[in-house]
Amino acid sequence: MRITDLLPEDTTTINQVAAILVAAFAEQSPDFCPTLDSAIEEIRESFAPDRISRVALDDDNTALGWVGGISEYDGNVWELHPLAVDPAHQGEGIGSALVADLEELVRQRGGTTVQLGTDDETNMTTLCGVDLYPDPWQHIARIQNLKRHPYEFYQKQGYVITGVVPDANGPGKPDILMCKRVSRN
Repeated sequence: MRITDLLPEDTTTINQVAAILVAAFAEQSPDFCPTLDSAIEEIRESFAPDRISRVALDDDNTALGWVGGISEYDGNVWELHPLAVDPAHQGEGIGSALVADLEELVRQRGGTTVQLGTDDETNMTTLCGVDLYPDPWQHIARIQNLKRHPYEFYQKQGYVITGVVPDANGPGKPDILMCKRVSRN
């Protein structure tokens, strides 16, 4: 496997990544990239100057996964958005490699923190389906993974839960916010 920039002119790989996006988010966030057209639009947005767009390819140049990054806070913080690995290849280290690659590029660009939001719209954690107000931290402290929600994957990569956005995706459907320091500039 190798990780490289996803290029705007590489329509073959863009189409492969679009199919991965649709498949990878179908269960967790069904409203994010539900069609190939919406996935291609998401990919096209990743080619902006303040963005990072990286793809993992196998030896036959078939896309295995994709990660994007968005510069925020004058480049001090980068949002990891999105990360998608072909469901047939999840658990093989591809996601971890893509996250590490993005973190290194953020360091090289002078960034100190990578942040992300990982939605729970489908009752994958104990934060979904409950009223997180008035004290979201009591719920965060007792979070449990019910259906393989990716927050635990990110914890294994060194990310910590730094908050939630209650009702971000509708009543009882929060966005779980996570961050990792990648440099001490």
